[in-house]
Amino acid sequence: MSERRTVLITGGACGIGAATAIAFARAGYDVAIADILEADGNRVVQQIISDTGCNAVYLQADFAQASEIKRAVQESALVLGGLDVLFNNVGVQPTESFKRAEDTPEELWDKMIDINLKSHFIAAKYAIPLLRERGGGVIVNNASVQGLQSMASVPAYAASKGGVLSLTRQLAVDYADENIRVLAVCPGAIDTELLNETHSEDVQRVNDKSLAQCSSPMKRPVGTPADVADVVVFLASDAARFMTGEHVSVDGGAMALGSWAFWAGNPAKKVAS
Repeated sequence: MSERRTVLITGGACGIGAATAIAFARAGYDVAIADILEADGNRVVQQIISDTGCNAVYLQADFAQASEIKRAVQESALVLGGLDVLFNNVGVQPTESFKRAEDTPEELWDKMIDINLKSHFIAAKYAIPLLRERGGGVIVNNASVQGLQSMASVPAYAASKGGVLSLTRQLAVDYADENIRVLAVCPGAIDTELLNETHSEDVQRVNDKSLAQCSSPMKRPVGTPADVADVVVFLASDAARFMTGEHVSVDGGAMALGSWAFWAGNPAKKVAS
C-alpha cells in the first residue's frame, strides 16, 4: 500500500480535469486519470511525470457505462497502491442540449444524467470502500453554478448539476463518521474545450472589455482551469479538514452578482426566443 497520497480524477484528460491532475501532482500526489480520450490522457500523464516526478497513470473509461467506472476506480487503487481522493470531474453539455424540456429528447436527457450525475454516484460507490481502507479520504464533485441558478433552456444540465450538489450533501452526512469528507465545486464560465464548444461566440464577447465591465465583479468573467484546480486541491487537503457537505463557487463573483446577463447571445436564449 502506497504511503504517498493518491488521487483519481475522472474526465482528467483535458480542461479542469487536466489542470487539477497537474495541480495534485505538484502538491505531491500520485495521480490516476480516467477518461475516454486516450491521447489527451496520456499526454497529461507524461507532463506530470516529466514536470513533477510523481507517479501518474492513464485509465481508459467510458463514464456512460457503470461497469467501466467501477473498473477504473478499482484499477486506480491497485495501480497507485490505494486511494485517498476522488475528484468526480467528468461532465458533458452538448450544443444540442440547449433546448426547453418539451424539445429535449429522452435519449439526450438520459445521456447527460448518466455522465454528469450517475457517474459521480457510481465512482463514489466504489471509491468509498477504498477510502475507508486508508482511514478516510475526500470526494470532491464538480457541480456548476448552473446547479444553483440556471440559464434558460438547459433542463438536463441544470438537473444533473443540482443533483450533484444534493448527492454531495447526502454522502457527506452518511460518511462523516468514517472520516470521509465530501465537497463540491461550482465553476462559473471557465475557459475549457467544453465552454468553447457550446459558447464559442459568447466567449469572444465576454472577453471584450466593455462587456467585462458589467458582467463580473472581478472584471474577468471567464476563469481558467487552474482557478478551479487550486480550489479542488485545497478542499482535498488537511487545510479544509473541518469542511464537508459544502459547495464552493469559483465564478469570479457571478453568483454574488446574481445574473446570467453577460450571456446575452447564448444558444439557450436563441432557442427560447
